[in-house]
Amino acid sequence: MKCLYFDCFSGISGDMTLGALLDLGVPQAYLKAELKKLAVSGYRLAVSRCTRMGISGYRVQVKTEGHGHSQRSYKTIETIIRKSTLRSGIKNTSREIFYRIAQAEARIHQKKIADIHFHEVGAIDSIVDIVGSVICLDYLGATAFYSSPLPLGSGFVGCEHGTFPVPAPAALELLKGVPVYASDIRGELVTPTGVAILTTLVQAFGHMPPMTVLKSGYGAGMKDFPQIPNMLRIILGETTMLPADDYVWIIEANVDDMNPEWAGFLMDRLLQAGALDVSFIPIHMKKNRPGILLQVISSEKDRPALLQIIFQESTTAGVRYYRAGRTKLERLQAAVKTKFGTLKVKVLSGAGVNSIAPEFEECKRVALQKGVPLKDVYAEVICAAKKGATKADNAASE
Repeated sequence: MKCLYFDCFSGISGDMTLGALLDLGVPQAYLKAELKKLAVSGYRLAVSRCTRMGISGYRVQVKTEGHGHSQRSYKTIETIIRKSTLRSGIKNTSREIFYRIAQAEARIHQKKIADIHFHEVGAIDSIVDIVGSVICLDYLGATAFYSSPLPLGSGFVGCEHGTFPVPAPAALELLKGVPVYASDIRGELVTPTGVAILTTLVQAFGHMPPMTVLKSGYGAGMKDFPQIPNMLRIILGETTMLPADDYVWIIEANVDDMNPEWAGFLMDRLLQAGALDVSFIPIHMKKNRPGILLQVISSEKDRPALLQIIFQESTTAGVRYYRAGRTKLERLQAAVKTKFGTLKVKVLSGAGVNSIAPEFEECKRVALQKGVPLKDVYAEVICAAKKGATKADNAASE
């Protein structure tokens, strides 16, 4: 499986992304031919070689003429993309990226998404950078995307509404849930367009995953910083890892001084507050003390509440947490006829797996009602599922 790793040591923007993807080997003629499928005119794509501290990469500029100060609404841009003759996958991803930007702008300015407008020149620039990048990604055939944490510049940047602190408000809104770090470089290192591309595509932020490196490409930023090369590096590789379907937060704490009677209460509170899973793992700690590793799996929105509960209901003085990609098998529900009646089962499929598992609560109910061992109910369900596996699979797919 082909994958891409965005090495954002000097940040990311739309034009840097497009330049790095072209440097990976996407033919310029192919990109320009595909962009003509959009009903957008009045621009010229200028691609040139340049160096930053001796590193060679592509610099991409979208040169426009004669557009004055007119604007295009988000809806207009969405319609342009939707009505183009580009492949459906390219259109869908491009529209999702634009929607993220419009959503962020709407939150910042307290407007409806339908009321968000882009200045004409900026709109053309963004359309070419975003749709062009998606065209290049489709050409490269990568199906998994990863990124390093993002550096934040410092100072101020001039925007349509005035002078704003770096990062720009829309970029900061899009950075929610993304690992970032401070940088003393004066200037804007991450733009809304660049962040929107990443947050739409990337499965996990952090270190580069295990891969066989095939090629690397560099896209140059407009400025030349004295401290580091102003380049985005994208690494193309092969990996056997499955792409993440979504992301969760892993919250952990080592505890060796808590009354064990409190542990069950803590677990109940965490699960009631939205924890996806809670585990107590036996560990051996300093001073030869037996302890537990509390591990909680959480969504982004529930993490603050779960952290508060951990501090309230346990004796830990601190917790650690990190973001993790999660790959899931497709999980459906079916019904299987048994001698105990029709019982629900879980059907798991994907990645070469196709299995049926009894539902514990269903089996527990039958065991108590019929006065039979739980293990016998499980055995009956499994046997019936194997005999009628095709029927159960069909029921699950409806």
